[in-house]
Amino acid sequence: MALTLVIGSKTYSSWSLRPWLALAHHKIPFDEVLIPNGSVDFKEKVAAQGAGKTVPILIDGKEKIWESIAILEYLAEKFPHTKLWPADPLARAHARTISAEMHAGFPALRGNCHFNLRRKRARRTFIPEVGPEVERVQALWRGARERFGKGGDFLFGEFSAADCMYAPVAGRIVSYELKVDKATSAYVDAIQALPAYRAWFEAAQNERWPYAQTDALD
Repeated sequence: MALTLVIGSKTYSSWSLRPWLALAHHKIPFDEVLIPNGSVDFKEKVAAQGAGKTVPILIDGKEKIWESIAILEYLAEKFPHTKLWPADPLARAHARTISAEMHAGFPALRGNCHFNLRRKRARRTFIPEVGPEVERVQALWRGARERFGKGGDFLFGEFSAADCMYAPVAGRIVSYELKVDKATSAYVDAIQALPAYRAWFEAAQNERWPYAQTDALD
C-alpha cells in the first residue's frame, strides 16, 4: 500500500514541502492529497483526515503521522536506506538539534517573510528581529557545513532531513532577496538545484487559486 501525504498549496505551505522533499528526492512512492491554503473549507478538509489540525499529514495504512519533523523521523526509520539522518552519531545529533531549532524557532523570519514561491523577488522592510534570525540561520548552516558537510553540497554532505527542514528558508532568501554571505548563497543554490525542489517549485508556479492569509500558512 502506497503512502499518502496530505499537503497544502505548494506555493505557500513550507511545512508540507519538508516531508514531500524527503519522499520525492528518494523516489519513495506516495499519493498526494492537496488541500489549498486559504480555501473556505481548509480546516474542515484537514480535520476530515482524522489527524492533526494542520498539514502535512502522512498516512501509512491505518497509521497517521503529523508535524513535519515527526514525519521525517518516521520516514527515516521506515526507509533506512535513505539515510535521512547522518550515520555518524555526532553529526546525527547535530542534525536533529538544528532541525528541532528550525521546527520551534525563527518566528520573526517566518512571520515577516511568509513562504511564497510565486512572490516576485524584491526586498522589503523587516522588523528588527528578522536580521538576527537570518544571521542565526547562516551560523547554523556554516557550522554544519564546516564540521560535517565536506563530503557534498548539503549541510551534512549528503542530502538529509536537516536539509528538508531548512529548504523553505532557502526559498525565503530568494523570494525576499535577503542579504546573505557567499557560503549561504552556495547552499541556497544547492537546494534550488535539487530535482525534487525544482519539481515542487515548478508545480507551485502552475497553481491558480488565490492567496488567503490563514493560520496554516507559514
